[in-house]
Amino acid sequence: MQTQSIVYRPIGIIHSPYRDVADMPIQPTGATGVAGTVAVDEKYQEGFKDIDGFSHLILIYFFHLSRGFSLQVKPFMDDVERGVFATRAPRRPNPVGLSVVRLVRVEGSVLHIEDVDIVDGTPLLDVKPYVPLFDIRQDIKIGWLADRGRGVFHARADGRFRS
Repeated sequence: MQTQSIVYRPIGIIHSPYRDVADMPIQPTGATGVAGTVAVDEKYQEGFKDIDGFSHLILIYFFHLSRGFSLQVKPFMDDVERGVFATRAPRRPNPVGLSVVRLVRVEGSVLHIEDVDIVDGTPLLDVKPYVPLFDIRQDIKIGWLADRGRGVFHARADGRFRS
């Protein structure tokens, strides 16, 4: 495999009520109604044309507080070690996260959003519209989460992925 450096520059910052990773929801489903904003650099504002026609957005961001990674982790909703790629744990070889959030409104270069499960100050890499026709799949399997998935509504981060 050829090694190549990849450099991304944030296009904005995600703001939320969560100043610390401890005790925050671990997925947007557990953050229903939690308000936040995405402040995008004004030079990208033109890219928001037509975005207000979408109810939900996919935010792609950098886990800026994550240091190092482990290939085996104990995810938030389990006490058994799992392969990191079978989890959504933040300590990954490339610490990139994604969340599907509700778009409330657009004001200039600021997106007002809800269902935010992201720590305040997180660098935003990209925004994409959530399109059920493209993004929902049928006949899915959810592996080890099959008997634990419902716990996401109440699960909170507990500091296990702090550096």
